[in-house]
Amino acid sequence: MIRRKIVASAALGTLLALPGIAAAALPPLGVWSNPRGTLAVRTAPCDNGLCGTIVWADGRAMADARAAGVGRLVGTQLLRDYRPAGDGTWSGRLFAPDMKRSFPSRLTLVAPDRLRISSCFVRHYFCRSQEWHRLR
Repeated sequence: MIRRKIVASAALGTLLALPGIAAAALPPLGVWSNPRGTLAVRTAPCDNGLCGTIVWADGRAMADARAAGVGRLVGTQLLRDYRPAGDGTWSGRLFAPDMKRSFPSRLTLVAPDRLRISSCFVRHYFCRSQEWHRLR
């Protein structure tokens, strides 16, 4: 437990040391579950920003991904290249494994245990948001 806190603290320190990342836009680091409980994603610093990798998926999610041509769902980067966008939001790209495409999206930490992921599939049309909850 102590080692995990030290690693998380070091990761946060590394992320905050990057240009353009201020304490006002603290990153939503941790492990998050989607609303249906079919995926778990670990968010962590990566390439001058924030990324999220799938660490667990249930059978249905894996089957949907395989049907779309994504052979290995666990280990897939779902959240890509997020940067602070102001007002406590992060802007980046969301990969939809069942569509095998990525879309611009925003992350907002709405509470310490809730993360809102918003995306539009075609410019400003077909938009949707989901609130994910923190597992760790």
